[in-house]
Amino acid sequence: MSTEEQVREFGRVWAAAEERGDTEALAGLAADGFRLVGPLGFVLDRDQWLARYDSGALVTEKLAWSDVEVRDFGGAAIAVGVHEQVAKHQGSPASGRFRATHVLVRDGDRWRLASIHLSPIGGPPPFAPQGERR
Repeated sequence: MSTEEQVREFGRVWAAAEERGDTEALAGLAADGFRLVGPLGFVLDRDQWLARYDSGALVTEKLAWSDVEVRDFGGAAIAVGVHEQVAKHQGSPASGRFRATHVLVRDGDRWRLASIHLSPIGGPPPFAPQGERR
């Protein structure tokens, strides 16, 4: 199986674990030094990331990981795609569509998630020339 196929399969397993709130599965997927940079710029370490589900603060009803482009760097891979979720955090809507970058590192014969960075997907910036706005 190619690196691209492995990383795409990893993404399917990860998204399903997020939907289930399965912290045991997520812990097995995450590298020890894992960091998440959220869509508003906050940073969670591995324990904080897992605690979102343990505490019941985050409920993910649906998580889709699509339009994924994978780049193989030998011991690491970068996957950039679209992360679309239907979720609630502490009872408030936390749904959204984000450009997501996943950094994966090889750990023996398997991949582990080292980092996720989420950015909201929006329109062009207000300073873009009129012809570029859509």
